[in-house]
Amino acid sequence: MKEIKHFLEDGIYISKHALERAKERNITQEILKRVLNNPDQVVDDDSGKQGQKIYQSLIEFEENSTYLVRVFVNAQKQPNVVKSVYKTSKVQKYL
Repeated sequence: MKEIKHFLEDGIYISKHALERAKERNITQEILKRVLNNPDQVVDDDSGKQGQKIYQSLIEFEENSTYLVRVFVNAQKQPNVVKSVYKTSKVQKYL
């Protein structure tokens, strides 16, 4: 059975899993779009999956804390598919 995907913006879909993770982690679609459209960095996902990219940016949240938001994208799919997303305070680990 194919996973249902939701349209995020032109050329990018977001998986149901990523939508659920974003909601759990208080990451809005506006933040997702900001990271995808203007990332601080794009790196290859070292999980071994071909075509997987991680878009990441430092984002200040309402609680006046800065987190690194990491958006995992399957760039081999057309349109691209956001597979997962999370935020971390361990900025130095990933930048």
